[in-house]
Amino acid sequence: MKEYGRDRKWPFAEGGGVTILLATAGWGTAVFLARKLSHPLTRLLAWLATAVWLLILYFFRDPQRDIASQPGLVLSPADGEVVEIAHEAENNYLHQPCIRISIFLSITNVHIQRVPIGGTVTQVTHRPGQFLQAFRPEASDVNEFIAMMVETEGYGRILVKQIAGILARRCVNYCQPGDQVATGQRFGLIRFSSRVDLFLPPNAQLLLQVGDKVHAGLTPMAQLKQQET
Repeated sequence: MKEYGRDRKWPFAEGGGVTILLATAGWGTAVFLARKLSHPLTRLLAWLATAVWLLILYFFRDPQRDIASQPGLVLSPADGEVVEIAHEAENNYLHQPCIRISIFLSITNVHIQRVPIGGTVTQVTHRPGQFLQAFRPEASDVNEFIAMMVETEGYGRILVKQIAGILARRCVNYCQPGDQVATGQRFGLIRFSSRVDLFLPPNAQLLLQVGDKVHAGLTPMAQLKQQET
């Protein structure tokens, strides 16, 4: 898999091009009508279209980031706030005890997801479901999501779930099983406010706590221990 977005000039998220194009066309039409007809309603429409257009551009922003990866260091897969850390059994994909770290993304956060630690993608699964508020604990189990499992080099397997919310009705994952991915590499997008769950081995040393603000590809989340061979 080629790394999406490396050294690119387009500052917006892959998967947002059609939305940006439609918003730009709507904005251009509204401005044209306002200038052509010069009516209070068309001027109001132009202002509203401008506001929507700017919000769309802001939402789909995708800033470049300098990734400083280190062996066994897990970086945040998403921008947002850590809303829950739980020790639990993950029985659907990893089939083992795990530490789950849940990150809530507000509508103002960057919505690009990045690989928390490099390795080989072994599974990418989309599961339809509900659209509860993403910050609710049960959202991890019942909401629509895309689960991606990564086999690391010497540190075991990790799982990342992109979870849809009451506004986020679509998750996008660029990866396929067999892809080699690097720490901090862009791998997906969730449209509008949403949630990302990260499942780590139970012996991971956590480097954050509930309430912390995190940034994808920048914020250290945990240090994994080398597995014995």
